[in-house]
Amino acid sequence: MKHINLLHRVLLALALCATVNVAYAAKTFGENDFIDNFSGKSKKLVQDKLGKPFKVQQSVKPSNASNMVAGMGQPQKDSKPVKVEMWYYKNLVKYDNKHTYKETEITFVNDRVMNIGFFNNR
Repeated sequence: MKHINLLHRVLLALALCATVNVAYAAKTFGENDFIDNFSGKSKKLVQDKLGKPFKVQQSVKPSNASNMVAGMGQPQKDSKPVKVEMWYYKNLVKYDNKHTYKETEITFVNDRVMNIGFFNNR
């Protein structure tokens, strides 16, 4: 009898964990709420709150960027390297009571959120 009781407890605990994870993953935000909660925040905080993105992209410096910037009179020697990365989430932000944007793009510059975009056309 103790063995069955323990099994029921384990199954109940697993069911509760699964329910919590599904409920958390299904959370959506309004546009302003999302912007207020994540603008300027760290990658760690974003990942802790939203989980891993479905896609990550690194920014690529165009081959002639140095020439273009140098041609504008900008000093290249003193500039610090900048790391730009974009994270993408699906169906995370609502634009009305019934619909969510298909994609949310979060752009990090040196591990801080610097831009947030919402898209339906990708």
